[in-house]
Amino acid sequence: MKPNFKYVVILMAGITIGCGTSSTTVKSTKQKLEELVRAKSFQIECDWAVPLMTNSLNSISNAGFLPLGSTGNQINLIGNPNFLKVEGDTISAYLPYFGERQMGGAYSNSDNAIQFKGIPKNYEVMEDRKTGSKEISFNINNKTESFRVFITLSPNLTSNINVNSSERFSIRYRGDVMSIPSE
Repeated sequence: MKPNFKYVVILMAGITIGCGTSSTTVKSTKQKLEELVRAKSFQIECDWAVPLMTNSLNSISNAGFLPLGSTGNQINLIGNPNFLKVEGDTISAYLPYFGERQMGGAYSNSDNAIQFKGIPKNYEVMEDRKTGSKEISFNINNKTESFRVFITLSPNLTSNINVNSSERFSIRYRGDVMSIPSE
């Protein structure tokens, strides 16, 4: 049986078109990331917190005090409010904290999240040409604590945020990068 030439041409055209659309999608998300970073107008919502595993956190995990679907070294944040926003020169964040404090922290402070809002120092953006990702780093303070923040934004619009604190063990967050919704 001879293959029908018409069917072969249609099949090849379908494969070519199918393969072409995936590169267009990657290109468009890469362009979107470039625009968001250049405009300094984006936000990150995190789905996972990845704290430094300690004996204390392991004990809390074993006791069943972490959210459903979480382990001691990976905590599900879906349904918990959190964000990191870059709006021009101002950066603000509210990131739930899971881990150990080394010092400080007032007894009256009932919210133990990592929170800050202000103009950062040493704001730097670098591009990893091999992966197409953007790496952002800065220092920022709140009333009692100073933070060194490292953000990696991938072309597929996912992110990793590493936060080093003057008073707490470091923690990492994984989430998605998006435009800031208009109010």
